[in-house]
Amino acid sequence: MEKTFSLWKQQCLGKVDLSRKSCVDEDIEHVVFLLNSCEEYFTTSSCSGRLTLIDGVTDSCGVQKQNCVWLFVSHQKCKPEDLMCGLARSRADAVLKFEPFVLHVQCRQLKDAQLLHSVAVNSGFRNSGLTVSKTGKILMAVRSTHGMEVPLTNNGILMVDHEYIHFLTKIANQKMEENLRRIQRFHQNFQSAMSRGQVQKQQIPNTDISEELQNPSLRLMEETQEEKSKDRKNKRTVYKQKKSGDELQQTDACCADGSCGELDLEDCLDLFS
Repeated sequence: MEKTFSLWKQQCLGKVDLSRKSCVDEDIEHVVFLLNSCEEYFTTSSCSGRLTLIDGVTDSCGVQKQNCVWLFVSHQKCKPEDLMCGLARSRADAVLKFEPFVLHVQCRQLKDAQLLHSVAVNSGFRNSGLTVSKTGKILMAVRSTHGMEVPLTNNGILMVDHEYIHFLTKIANQKMEENLRRIQRFHQNFQSAMSRGQVQKQQIPNTDISEELQNPSLRLMEETQEEKSKDRKNKRTVYKQKKSGDELQQTDACCADGSCGELDLEDCLDLFS
């Protein structure tokens, strides 16, 4: 399975980009690069978020649209004049849409997908979903729900006034700003999650290393105790020497009769023991 995933990743990232833009959107280049640099993931499609004005003809059910014409499209904030210029070319039913950031990612293992899903939800993309295909591919869709879709013309006739167009432009731009904030949070949160994972891998304990080397504080405490033990031993020796000296002084000092005894060789050596 590991080799199969690597092959899928190589084939996907080596294909020609067939999207309308033929390249990754500028605002999510850093996100796509980060994901593709990880051995657990690779991206299959993405969009940073966009504002579109589409002119289409509704069918009898009023749901599907055919022969759509793109009157305006932008991955950045827009101006009311941009929308008015596009609406002037409408010949059918024009609809203004804001489509938030979407990212499709294939994951090596289920645990990798679960981590990515957690990062996405915590970053504000609460509509993200996880699926497993029949061929074993684990796919994550990072997406949000703060989209917008508003009809503006009917058979080419503008159904709202210019003031409402200004209002819609303001709302759409606010959604775009929030969209970019969520993208940045997603990038930062994913970066942090991967960094924590790398640290945990590097902190696997080495059983060959002694407990003293793994726990410097323990070693220091043992050294302190050893030093204290030596000090107590030295004090006992000094006390012994002092006591021996006192005994010798009492035994070998001048007696009442005025005679003096001599120090025995063994007693002398005991002073230096």
